[in-house]
Order: sequence, then C-alpha cells, then structure tokens
Amino acid sequence: MGFSLALPRESLSIRILRRVLGDALRGLGVAEDCIGDILVAASEACTNVVQHSRTPLDYEVIARVNDGVCALTVTDHGRGLTSGPAAGDPEQAESGRGIKIMHALMDDVTFDTRPGYGTAVHMSKRLTWKDEAPLRRLQGDLVHSAR
Repeated sequence: MGFSLALPRESLSIRILRRVLGDALRGLGVAEDCIGDILVAASEACTNVVQHSRTPLDYEVIARVNDGVCALTVTDHGRGLTSGPAAGDPEQAESGRGIKIMHALMDDVTFDTRPGYGTAVHMSKRLTWKDEAPLRRLQGDLVHSAR
C-alpha cells in the first residue's frame, strides 16, 4: 500500500496529511499508539518544511506500508541545509527539537540534503497491529492456505 501527496507549503497541509495518513493506517488495522507516533513524526517533518524551506513550491510526502513497516519520505524543493550547524548535522540545529522527536518516535530517520535541490527526510517504523487488523487476518489466511 502506498500513496504520494503534493502539498502546498502552508500549515493547513499538515492537517490534511495527518488525516489522510491516519485514515489509511487505521483502515489497515494499525494500533492507535503506533499511528500516533507516525503522525507526530510526520507532522514534525512537514512543519520543518513549512517553516524553513523558503520556497513557494509544493512539497511531497510519500507513504508506503510493506512487510509490516511504514516508510515515509517528506521532500521539499528549498535551498537544502546550506549553512550553520544544521548543514552538517540537522540534529545540532538550535531549533532541532522536532528532529529529536522524529528520532524518538520512529525506528529510523535519515536526511538527504543537497544545497539548491532541497531536503528529503526518510523515516520508517515497524508497525504494531490491532488484534482485529484486516492485514493480520489476511496474513493468517495466507499462511493457513499455504500449508
């Protein structure tokens, strides 16, 4: 399962992303606490774009669920991390609390930045499921039918 959204660089877009991503994960049967972690981390990445990318261009969010892992990529088309402590290590930026939050909530967070081309934040998290999750039931049916 996956989707891609091109969003305007404005704060309202973060609410839209949270709604679309949250509904998709709930529809798959992901546990609410896991959804909450993913939504907070995604919100932090999108907030960084809205506040810091300094470009009128849209930004993109790609979400994929595969093999029990949710992978997110948030990409802007701004200047990239070009100067100051954030350029070498985004976590050392003075206002880097959002990045620390992303690291705390997700299993993996990496940054790909190129001056003049923008920044991509890649995040992933192993999913936990509700007992009645449709994918969990489907996986059980597939294992049973393969025997």
